[in-house]
Amino acid sequence: LLGVSMNVNMDSVTEMFLKLLILLSVHHRHMAVAGNKYNCDDQLVSALPQSSFSSSSELSSSHSPGFARLNRREGAGGWSPLVSNKYQWLQIDLGERTEITAVATQGGYGSSDWVTSYLLMFSDSGRNWKQYRQEESIWAFPGNTNADSVVYYKLQHSIKARFLRFVPLDWNPNGRIGMRIEVYGCTYRSEVVGFDGKSCLIYTLNKKLINALKDVISLKFKTMQSDGILLHREGQNGDHITLELTKGKLSLLINLGDTKTHPSNAQINITLGSLLDDQHWHSVLIEHFNNQVNFTVDKHTHHFHAKGEFSYLDLDYELSFGGIPVPGKSGTLSHRNFHGCFENIYYNEVNIIDLARRH
Repeated sequence: LLGVSMNVNMDSVTEMFLKLLILLSVHHRHMAVAGNKYNCDDQLVSALPQSSFSSSSELSSSHSPGFARLNRREGAGGWSPLVSNKYQWLQIDLGERTEITAVATQGGYGSSDWVTSYLLMFSDSGRNWKQYRQEESIWAFPGNTNADSVVYYKLQHSIKARFLRFVPLDWNPNGRIGMRIEVYGCTYRSEVVGFDGKSCLIYTLNKKLINALKDVISLKFKTMQSDGILLHREGQNGDHITLELTKGKLSLLINLGDTKTHPSNAQINITLGSLLDDQHWHSVLIEHFNNQVNFTVDKHTHHFHAKGEFSYLDLDYELSFGGIPVPGKSGTLSHRNFHGCFENIYYNEVNIIDLARRH
C-alpha cells in the first residue's frame, strides 16, 4: 500500500526496497496498552544511575545532583548549587524519549534548604530546551514550604522528552536552594520516519474503506527548515488539499480547482502557528466532517465551515506525506519537500508509519 518517490529512476525492485529502508528510519518503542487506557505513573528517577544527573553547579561533593532523589538521605541529603540564584538548574537524563505525567519535589534532608517555586524545561537533545507551559502562559510550579514534605504535581498535559530540567525561581530566604525530586511517567510509544528533502511517503487508500464525508489526519513533526510540504492530495480537475510549512508557519490550502464549476469558496487558505522550525515536536490535527473543518496546530484550533461543493472534492485515492510525488503536478505548486521528522502519522485511525515498517 505504500511507495516512495525519490525523483530518481529505480532500476530494480531491490533498489527501491533499499531506498525504502533508508527512508524509513523507524524507531519503535513499546508500552503496555489496554484499549486506549494505560498506566503512566511509574517512578522514573529512583532507578537512574548517577551519570543521569547533572547541574549548573554544586555546593560540595556531598551536595552533588546525584543525591537529588526523593526521600533519600545520602550525602548532604539533596542537591544544592554553589550559589543560590536564578541561574541554577538540576537536570536528569531519562535515557530515551519518555512520556512524563507528574513531578514531585522535596527540600534538602534535615536542612533549611528548599525551593518555593521553579520552572520545568524539557528537551530531546539536552541542548535545545523548551519550557513547560500551562494554558499557553509562562508558568511556575509551586514548590516546598519545608525540607521534608513532598509536593506532587500532576501535569495537565504530559511532556514527551528525554531530558528534564528544574530551574529554581525562589527558595527559603533563611536557607539556600535545596532539592530532591521524582518524575513520573512511562515509556513513550514512538514511531518516527525521517525525510531528506528529496523524498515522500505515499499511502494508497482502500476505496472500500473511504468515507467521503469524514477524514481525520494527525501527526507530529520536527524540523529546522522553515519551508516544506507536509501533506498533499489532489484530483484530476485541479482539486487539491495541501499542508505546507511556509516561513515557519503552517498553511492548510484547500483548492476546489475549476472556479467555474466551484464559484463559491474556490480556495481556502488557513495559517496557524509560528516559529515551527525550532527543532521541537509540533502536533497537527485535521478533521473534516461534512463541510465542517477543524485545523489544529499544537493547542490552537481554527474551525471553519466550507460552503458549496467542498464535501465532494474530486480527489485521487493517494495521499502523500513529505512532498508532492511528481513536481509540478498541481500546476502552480512547485514548493520544497519536507526535510525533518514525522512521528505517529494516522489517517482515519490507520497507523501509516507502522504500515510502512511492516510492509
